[in-house]
Amino acid sequence: MPRHVPLPTGLGLAMVAGLALALQSRITGTMGQRLDDGLAAALVSFGSGLLVMVLLTLGTRAGRAGASALRGALSRRELPPWYLAAGTIGASLVLGQGVAVGTVGVALFTIALVAGQTVGGLLVDRVGFGAGGRKRLTAPRLAGSVLTLAAVAWAVSAKFTTLGPGAPALLLLPLLAGLFYGFQQAMNGRIGAVAGTPLTPTLTNFAAGTVVLLAAWLIKLPFSPPAHALPHDWWLYSAGPLGIVVVFLSAALVRRIGVLLLGLGGVAGQLVGSVLLDLAFPSPVAAVGTATVLGTALTLIAVVIAAAP
Repeated sequence: MPRHVPLPTGLGLAMVAGLALALQSRITGTMGQRLDDGLAAALVSFGSGLLVMVLLTLGTRAGRAGASALRGALSRRELPPWYLAAGTIGASLVLGQGVAVGTVGVALFTIALVAGQTVGGLLVDRVGFGAGGRKRLTAPRLAGSVLTLAAVAWAVSAKFTTLGPGAPALLLLPLLAGLFYGFQQAMNGRIGAVAGTPLTPTLTNFAAGTVVLLAAWLIKLPFSPPAHALPHDWWLYSAGPLGIVVVFLSAALVRRIGVLLLGLGGVAGQLVGSVLLDLAFPSPVAAVGTATVLGTALTLIAVVIAAAP
């Protein structure tokens, strides 16, 4: 990807990442229902993504060079070793997909994720945690963020009446994952800058996430009934490759457009994709209402405002 990406192109690619994330959410949620185990579904998603990334890293010159550059940067202490744990944030997000989407639906799950992403992205850019450095809190960026949160609140208000008593608590999973998601994107950007390719942070993300999810699953195994047998539907195993698209594009774009605009562009893609998925393949517990659709439209307007010079 060229070093200087025009802002409209960057936002368009961020929307593609958001669409992939929305589709990943639905697939992982369905896998969680089929297995009757959201943690196992998240592990399958991350494990398949890790397998693909190992093959890409070993099979491409850029992947091998990036891994070598990362090892050198770590040995010279140019990069804090704990940056390699960024994938644990992504693991918490995929775990939330497997546990919560089947209950609350893709649209409401994404709305809660959006709220966390917006606040987290604004904070990361303001303190300069990412590779792109500190970004000023301009009026358009603040207005776009506030408008996004207002759109989220509007869309959520019509959904809580249709949910069971435990469902609102499940929304804490995507909310917290979204809040820390901006830090994950910033760390991925730093790793990508050191390695010279987004392949390397994508590999480290899936490696860290798989290790954490596998450990959690092994701890849980003796205390819960076994998951159902793995389904034969091939598309249920595409969540991992979709996650690769999300992490790769995020790592490539974060230094060019910043965490906030990356997050808001992804938000637009997520909301559009999730509403379309809930309309095309409705969940019996999470039908799409007028407030959700209008809240999504308002979020798109907020992205345009935040991207203004």
